[in-house]
Amino acid sequence: MLGLSVSSASKLPLIPSIKPSNQSRHNLQLSSPQNPNCEPQPLNHRLIHHLNVGHLHKAISTLDLMAQKGTHPDLTTYSLFLKSCIRSRNFQLGKLVHTHYLTHSQLHLNSLILNSLISLYSKSGDWAKAKSIFYDMGDLRDLVSWTAMVSCFANNDMGTEAIVTFLQMLENGLCPNEYCFSAVIRACSNVENVPIGKMIFGFVIKSGYFESDVCVGCALIDMFVKGGGDVDLAYKVFEKMPEKNAVTWTLMITRFMQFGFPMEAVNLFLDMVLSEYVPDQFTFGGVISACAELELLNLGQQLHSWVIRTGLALDVCVACCLVDMYAKCAADGSVDDARKVFDLMVDHNVMSWTAIITGYVQSGGRDKEAVELFCEMIKGHVSPNHFTFSSVLKACANLSDPRMGEQVYTHAVKLGLASVNCVGNSLISMYARSGMMEDAQKAFDMLFEKNLISYNTIVDAYAKNLNSEKAFELFHEIEDIGIGASAFTFASLLSGAASIGAVGKGEQIHVRLLKSGFASNQSICNALISMYSRCGNIEAAFQVFNDMGGRNVISWTSMITGFAKHGFASKAMEMFHKMLEDGVRPNEITYIAVLSACSHAGLISEGWKLFNSMYREHGIVPRMEHYACMVDLLGRSGSLLEAFEFINSMPFKADALVWRTFLAACQVHGNKELGEHAAKMILEQDPYDPAAYILLSNLYASSGQWDNVVIIRKNLKERNLIKEAGCSWIEVENMVHKFHVGDTSHPLAQDIYYELNQLASKIKELGYVPDTDFVLHDVEDELKEQYLFQHSEKIAVAFGLISVSQPKPIRVFKNLRVCGDCHTAIKFISMARGREIVVRDSNRFHHFKNGACSCNDYW
Repeated sequence: MLGLSVSSASKLPLIPSIKPSNQSRHNLQLSSPQNPNCEPQPLNHRLIHHLNVGHLHKAISTLDLMAQKGTHPDLTTYSLFLKSCIRSRNFQLGKLVHTHYLTHSQLHLNSLILNSLISLYSKSGDWAKAKSIFYDMGDLRDLVSWTAMVSCFANNDMGTEAIVTFLQMLENGLCPNEYCFSAVIRACSNVENVPIGKMIFGFVIKSGYFESDVCVGCALIDMFVKGGGDVDLAYKVFEKMPEKNAVTWTLMITRFMQFGFPMEAVNLFLDMVLSEYVPDQFTFGGVISACAELELLNLGQQLHSWVIRTGLALDVCVACCLVDMYAKCAADGSVDDARKVFDLMVDHNVMSWTAIITGYVQSGGRDKEAVELFCEMIKGHVSPNHFTFSSVLKACANLSDPRMGEQVYTHAVKLGLASVNCVGNSLISMYARSGMMEDAQKAFDMLFEKNLISYNTIVDAYAKNLNSEKAFELFHEIEDIGIGASAFTFASLLSGAASIGAVGKGEQIHVRLLKSGFASNQSICNALISMYSRCGNIEAAFQVFNDMGGRNVISWTSMITGFAKHGFASKAMEMFHKMLEDGVRPNEITYIAVLSACSHAGLISEGWKLFNSMYREHGIVPRMEHYACMVDLLGRSGSLLEAFEFINSMPFKADALVWRTFLAACQVHGNKELGEHAAKMILEQDPYDPAAYILLSNLYASSGQWDNVVIIRKNLKERNLIKEAGCSWIEVENMVHKFHVGDTSHPLAQDIYYELNQLASKIKELGYVPDTDFVLHDVEDELKEQYLFQHSEKIAVAFGLISVSQPKPIRVFKNLRVCGDCHTAIKFISMARGREIVVRDSNRFHHFKNGACSCNDYW
């Protein structure tokens, strides 16, 4: 059995006879007054013929002709007419037959006609008229009438009314049949009515319909899945069904897919084929969607061949699923295959347009084409839906084009879709990614009904824009209104804390996670590892990693990245090999992490081995980021010519990232000629890249070529390019304190600069010599030394020394690369004050202790 109590059925008002007899289920009055004139008979036969072949308009013309002759069809013919209208979904014609012909026919309507009328009005959505006919029937109500009314309420999402009608039927001494059971079980397909549905299930088992009727089994599957979210119990029902057909298999496959079990959907499809059932377009749609979720491109391609052979490839639903499948497997280069399927479609509807647009957005780097497709869709007079707008707004966000996004949103407003949450949420994300948080907040405030996803979107937006205070404020708002934070909410908050290095806030979230029961969630644990490592507490990150019950590739990669960023290259490599021993397959991000570890530690030979093993051992084709890592590895070590040759040997054209990495290495090692070439290559691809100008300017400044520095700064100004201002910050007692160069705005500025003066004297006594080459201004040497002690990282360290009590480490964060002089000075400060100082810059962490740094002066 299925683990449900059959005895619970006794709670319902059952009648002694459970199974209906084989006697007639209707007490019909089919006869009509005899017409002595036999002339109408040929017209009646003609009418029946038209109805049988589906020519409803010819049938209504014949009915008009009969009315002109003063005659009417009999009740049986009228019933056939109504059923034909229902079958063809021509409800307006059916209502015309009722109001214009039947009402004036003076025939005594029987249960057969009235039941057909109930079905007609029910299926047209007019449940009130159906209910009125049902109650006016009085004693003419039979099992078909009651079943039609239960079905009417169930189909119109009136579950309670359907259940009440079902119980009234039982009280009237009628025994439900398979159709009635199916209808009332459908009415129980929501959370509130599932307990009643389980009681009815007991009744079904006792009546014997579960073993004999497929429709009842299908209704039960839907009830357990849709109402209770219990896919396991639904599958048990499916397994216990003695009779299955293609519809049953398709339903279970579809429900597996819809409720997050794509692999089970694929496996069940294979079982269906082995059981020699023939899939239809709905079956193929479900299993192809499962392939899309699992990125099973090979199986998806085989299914594509199958639907072509069976002639189903042109079905709109199947084609849309194929487009979606190829788009989601676009990592294998198959987004163009999605476009081929789309172009072969005869008719493009909103589903197919949305599928291909979404595919281009999700595949990465095809956002411009996605917007162009959207414009074609509008020109083709196909009205977008909320999913279309959501995808196009994401494309605008990826293109950093909020103005285009606003035009798209205006179109959504015209169609009345702007208030739909997924559209509003995409608008919030678009503004946030452009740093337009005021507009993002306005978009959030305009949402008609805010749900958890809306709050998650705005919390994540503030977190990514380094406004953790506002993110936490909204988090408390979520708690106050009782929505309840999700794992994504906590992950966003952890990301926000990590972005600004607010380890105190991160620890507070960790405590909340322990209380809320999310602490064992794998995604949350991965976010905790990332937060602690990015906040400078690599020990806490490793503790979370060790305490995890189950680790995936993200867990291992997060830990490897943490060790790499903290300069513990040997530990990162050890973790990588341990991951392989545990049978976890690395991905592209894992290789970026281990190659970065090699780069920060100068492990050139090990880096080459890893790079060459990517495809050979794991089938991973190196991407632009991996080539950039190798350029960084060679460049840091001073092998600039080798790095240059490596760039020129790449299988594709190096992008600005690769050349920018090379230019940074040229600046560090003072190679003006190669640096100028790198800057030229960057500006050819992006004439408005401020980083190229700034790096080249710094290269000229460090070699004393001030005339060239002036020219570059003039170019920056003329092109309206803004150099990112250097700043450093530190968290003290859950408050973040931010400092810029020469900052005197802090309330404790006087104490901070007093501490700086004391430090300058003390570290000079210990052997510190200011390196004025790092002053990128053409000023006197005395002023250069003064400028050095106005660097934001030194100010933040001084504030930490007067604010953070021992033995806590001082953790400072900088948005740019720490300058060489500050690096040297902080080593001396750690020795002079006997403090551990951790500095995170744009590249890595530096752990200063007893006059030494974890990077071994190689960064």
